[in-house]
Amino acid sequence: MTAFAPIEPPVQTRRRSASGVVAFAVLVVLQILLLERYFPGFSDTAAQISPQFAIAREGLVLAAVLIPTFLLALAERRSPLAYGLSGEHRLRYFALGLGWGLTFAALLILCLIASGHLVFDRRLLSGRSAVGYGLAWVGCFFVVALAEEMLFRGYLQTALSRLIGFWPAAIALSALFGLVHLRNSSEVLFGIAVVALGGAFFSLALWRTGSLWWGIGFHTAWDWSQSFLFGVPDSGILVANRLALTHPVGSAMWSGGSTGPEASLLVLPVMGVALLVMSMRLKASRLA
Repeated sequence: MTAFAPIEPPVQTRRRSASGVVAFAVLVVLQILLLERYFPGFSDTAAQISPQFAIAREGLVLAAVLIPTFLLALAERRSPLAYGLSGEHRLRYFALGLGWGLTFAALLILCLIASGHLVFDRRLLSGRSAVGYGLAWVGCFFVVALAEEMLFRGYLQTALSRLIGFWPAAIALSALFGLVHLRNSSEVLFGIAVVALGGAFFSLALWRTGSLWWGIGFHTAWDWSQSFLFGVPDSGILVANRLALTHPVGSAMWSGGSTGPEASLLVLPVMGVALLVMSMRLKASRLA
């Protein structure tokens, strides 16, 4: 039986799962509150973020997720990798996710350029600087993806699935995934909805593969492509030391405005194609 089996669990398992959900949430929230109090600028998303600051901040967020995951895994006598990080073909899934994340981010940018809603002004980096900062941002967005996927589709997904089933848990956590992006200063409601849909998209990848690694790869490449490679805002956040300088043109409904391409209506057909490709390519289901 997998951790996501929809079979009704015993009462004792339900109670343990409910206690685990509460304990995990409390531990994460307490750690985030402490970070916001003692880590200068932890919640600042208005300014352009440097890779050094981003790696430090996201590393602390990852630690805030890893600590309760390890503690609850110990309490449940399971490996911490059991919550979506184990299984075969991890490197393959991660590599596939990276490739598709880059492909669909590029497709979205091409749609914006072709429709006249995004203009490239100039390249900002070249040579060693481009390579160095590119690698730094890859590392940063890998940490972001690992932290967010483990937070919303790791232990919580496993424990909630025991209580209410995989998809009700996935829908609830995807909605929460969208809502936490309200803290980004330039985010808009449509962008929040797209982020929530993205959470459901990653949940489907987990359902089909039994692993978080495809989603971690896609998430890493999607954020890196927008933020560094194409130089556009990602959920309202614009990073420093990016490869290109761009600016949106026309209605924010189509260009995404200061929120970025994720707030453009053009993201919907791109997500639709991505969903179709996932349905065709990720055939091996472990959680069905």
